[in-house]
Amino acid sequence: MINPDLSVVPTAEEISSQLELLTCEHCMKGDLLPFGFSFAFQPIVDIASRKVHSYEALVRGPKGEGAQSVLSQVTRKNRFRFDQLCRAKAISLASALDIQTYLNINFLVNAVYNPDQCIRVTLECARKNNFPIDRIILETTEEEKIEDPKFLHSVLDGYRKYGLFIAIDDFGEGYSSLNLVAQIVPDYLKIDRQLITGIDTDTVRRRIVETMVHLCRSLSIRIIAEGIETLGEARTLRDMGITLFQGYFFARPAFESLPPVTNMDF
Repeated sequence: MINPDLSVVPTAEEISSQLELLTCEHCMKGDLLPFGFSFAFQPIVDIASRKVHSYEALVRGPKGEGAQSVLSQVTRKNRFRFDQLCRAKAISLASALDIQTYLNINFLVNAVYNPDQCIRVTLECARKNNFPIDRIILETTEEEKIEDPKFLHSVLDGYRKYGLFIAIDDFGEGYSSLNLVAQIVPDYLKIDRQLITGIDTDTVRRRIVETMVHLCRSLSIRIIAEGIETLGEARTLRDMGITLFQGYFFARPAFESLPPVTNMDF
């Protein structure tokens, strides 16, 4: 969860001056924030093709510490810079690891102030690292309340014109809602693990997820089931027609590396 110190909002002039400092080279130096961070990578597998569909970049401390050790230091004053550097560093690391799949990057929707300005560093870093921009999926972050959904819609439309894809993360938990789906119509919807855990033995969870599958299919939204830890959960979701899976059952996140993937032939 982001630090609740929201007393300072950067002005347009301050954002412009920060953009002058933000380049792809700065993303690896770690000298633009008072704290360091890096990423672990976890695969999202496609059981239909038995291949990795994407890797999600999960923020970690500089030595692999948990995400909260980093996010607790993000405030409204520095979240714009943090969001920009997160995207740049994730792309740089993905390129260094020779990721050939899609790349999922969490982004702070409330750190976006102007879509064309806020995408500049992302485009620059993708170009310098020869990482195709149309292999990037931006995810709304866990527990972040959308302050202005209409503005978010315009921002995401701006991102899409450059070829990026959009995902709603943790659907069914926090501030995610059907209203948000209606407003932005994402390319991907990630079902929160609270709905996934024990779904093979819970009739209510199964009915809820089945309804979501039918809805997303009618809207051409791809579902990703996350937090899968057991064979029973994986089989139940597969039988519903879901093909994109993420969770410990397939692979745990690996710090600054790509983990081996198991159980794609269940």
